[in-house]
Amino acid sequence: MARPQTGRPTDQELEILKVLWAGGPGSVRDVWQKLSETREIGQTSVLKTMQIMRDKGLLICDTDQRPQVFQPAQSQKATLKQLAGDLIGRVFGGSTSLLLQHAMESKKATRAELEEMRALLDKVEKSK
Repeated sequence: MARPQTGRPTDQELEILKVLWAGGPGSVRDVWQKLSETREIGQTSVLKTMQIMRDKGLLICDTDQRPQVFQPAQSQKATLKQLAGDLIGRVFGGSTSLLLQHAMESKKATRAELEEMRALLDKVEKSK
């Protein structure tokens, strides 16, 4: 039975997106070389995953170039915002504070991260 499509990238797809967000548009070989620096993975596995991602609308492919060049269909910020919203809705019942509470309990934030969060909270509060 086929997995239902959720629109969310899988862990492997997210890994490929991170490579493309960090390095810009690239070929399958470019992505494979970057991924193979940290783990064993076949180039054909990367190719197949990127083709699936293109079909799902996660990647855009320039077929006029050889080798074909892929780029994310959405910015990293837009994708992370969508994933965070989905997580808040599915797991935390729509509660942003519950998400933040559990995140803070699971990993200690650095002083810089806490300052960023305070600034963000101030910004959100002022916009309301």
